Amino acid sequence: MLERKVIDSADPISFMKRNKSRGLRGSILEEMINQTNSIYEERGLACVQKIPTPITPIEMDKESHHITLAYFDQKSTVDYIGAVQGIPVCFDAKECAIDTFSLQNIHQHQVDFMVNFEKQDGIAFFLIYYTHRDLFYYLKLDHLLPFWKRAQEGGRKSFRFEELDESYCLPVRPGVPVPYLDMMKKDLEERCPDE
Repeated sequence: MLERKVIDSADPISFMKRNKSRGLRGSILEEMINQTNSIYEERGLACVQKIPTPITPIEMDKESHHITLAYFDQKSTVDYIGAVQGIPVCFDAKECAIDTFSLQNIHQHQVDFMVNFEKQDGIAFFLIYYTHRDLFYYLKLDHLLPFWKRAQEGGRKSFRFEELDESYCLPVRPGVPVPYLDMMKKDLEERCPDE
């Protein structure tokens, strides 16, 4: 069984314990990726930005000035977009608390956007954090598509951890909470083996 060995203070569990007041667990994953992107940018490795989801506020708390009720203006495509060493990149971040990942967490318009993004020589992928395993997984778009097709054809609308290529589990890197560039390099090497 694959397990992530925690060897430094940048591990996800410690990060989540230190930041549990932040509210939703998805926002903690987002914060970890944002921190990683800042590190990559400081090191001159990448420029990747979080894409805000456009909303229209309906109600606001007058004292705190926080939005208490809103609706989405449009469907969002991906969570992050940018460039890594001149290569266009886009990805979406997901969490999964069990070994079965439901494809209901991914939407057709996201898949369509990612397919079109890759047609323009970009790289599209999903980062999945398996919380119960304390493990990050880099899911290449072309690894997602067979699961997506299976669901579209009436098959299972999910995939199991055991169906994934274990070599795409993210390693632990001291000081980098979500070291996705390691797997992006592997992805690129597989796409262009002669370069």
